[in-house]
Amino acid sequence: MLAIRKVLVALAAAAAVAAGLTAAGPTPRAQAAVPTTIPLEFKNTSGRSEQIYIYDIGTLLATGQQGWADASGAFHAWPAGGNPPTPAPDASIAGPANGQTMTIQMPKFSGRVYFSYGQKLVFKLTTGGLVQPAVQNPSDPNVNILFNWSEYTLNDSGLWINSTQVDMFSAPYAVGVKLADGTTKSTGHLKAGGYAGFFNALKGQPGGWANLIRTRSDGTILRALAPGHGIESGALPSTVMDDYINRVWTKYATSTLTVTPFANQPGTKYYGRVSGNVMNFTNSSGAVVTSFQKPDADSIFGCYKLLDAPNDLVRGPISRTLCAGFNRSTLLVNPNQPDTGSASFYQDAVTNHYARKIHAQMADGKAYAFAFDDVGNYESLVNDGNPQKAYITLDPFS
Repeated sequence: MLAIRKVLVALAAAAAVAAGLTAAGPTPRAQAAVPTTIPLEFKNTSGRSEQIYIYDIGTLLATGQQGWADASGAFHAWPAGGNPPTPAPDASIAGPANGQTMTIQMPKFSGRVYFSYGQKLVFKLTTGGLVQPAVQNPSDPNVNILFNWSEYTLNDSGLWINSTQVDMFSAPYAVGVKLADGTTKSTGHLKAGGYAGFFNALKGQPGGWANLIRTRSDGTILRALAPGHGIESGALPSTVMDDYINRVWTKYATSTLTVTPFANQPGTKYYGRVSGNVMNFTNSSGAVVTSFQKPDADSIFGCYKLLDAPNDLVRGPISRTLCAGFNRSTLLVNPNQPDTGSASFYQDAVTNHYARKIHAQMADGKAYAFAFDDVGNYESLVNDGNPQKAYITLDPFS
C-alpha cells in the first residue's frame, strides 16, 4: 500500500502548508475554526440492494493514536495486535440503503473512510498496527468483497477529502465539503456511463492492461488494479514503460530537462542531464543537488523506489515532477516541467493508460490515478478551512 500512503502524506502536507505552520504552531483563531468533529453526510445512490458497511479509520491527530471512530465520532484505539495478526474489533457502521442518507461524525483524523457492499471488511492487527486490505494479494480476505475508500485529513486548519484510484478503480463515489456560506464543493463524480466506459476502455487496451480487471465468481466486476499492483501481481509486464524510459534517457543525455517544482517560486529551477544510468540535477550554481537512477515501470507507477520523494524541499519536489511527467508521458514533448497543460497528457503510445482512461471518464476531469496526480492540480480533492459538513456519495454503477 505504499502508493496510497503517499496520498495520505500529501494530504497531511497540504494541510500543514495551508495552515502556515511554523515552530509556534497554528494561531488560536485557526484552532477555534474547526470543532472536534464535523458531520459526514453519507448518501447512497448506488442503485444496489446490498447492505453498506462504513468504517472511519485513521490516526487521531491530537494524540497520534491509531484507531477508529464510531457513528458519533467517538474515538476507539486499536488494541495490541499479534504475530500472526489477530482480528481487529468490529469497527463497522451500518450504512444507508439505496436512496437513503445518513449522517455520522468525523473526528480530527488523518485516515480513510472505507465502505463495502454486502459484506463486512476483514481488518487484522499486527504488533506494528492495523493491516489494511491489499487488493493486489489474491489471498487477502477482502479480495472478493466489493469496496472502496476515501481519504481525509481533518485538523485545526480545515478538511481535505479526496476520491482516490491510486490503488484501484472500484465502486464509484464522490466527495464534497459544505462551506460556511452554505455552498458546496465536490469532486469524484463520473460522467454518465463512465463506470462501464472505463472498464470497457481498459479491456480494449492492448499490452496486458485488461489483465488489471478483477471479477468475482458470480461475474461481478470488483475493481481494476492500479498498474503498480498489476506489475506486483504479474498481471502487467514489468517492461511496460521501458520504451518510453529509454527515449527519455536518450533525449536528456544531450539536452537539459528544466524542473520548476514550485508554482509560487518561478525562480527556483533545477536542471537535469543524463550520464549513463543516472540523471543528475544541478541548481543555478551548477552544484549537483540530487540524482536519480534510471527508473523502472514500478517506480514510475508507484512514485517510489527509484523515484522516491522524501518530504524535503529539493529531491521530493523534483521526484514528484518526474513522476507526473513519466505517468502522463510529457517528458519528451516538453523539456520544461511540470507540464500543466492537459492537452499534452497521455499522448504517447507508451503511457499510464490506467490513469488516462480514468481521467477521461471523470465529470470534472480530475482524479487521483497515481500518487502525484496533484501536480498541476488534476487531483480529485476538495478542502476548506472552515468546513460545515463533509459528503460522501455512492454513485450509480450504470
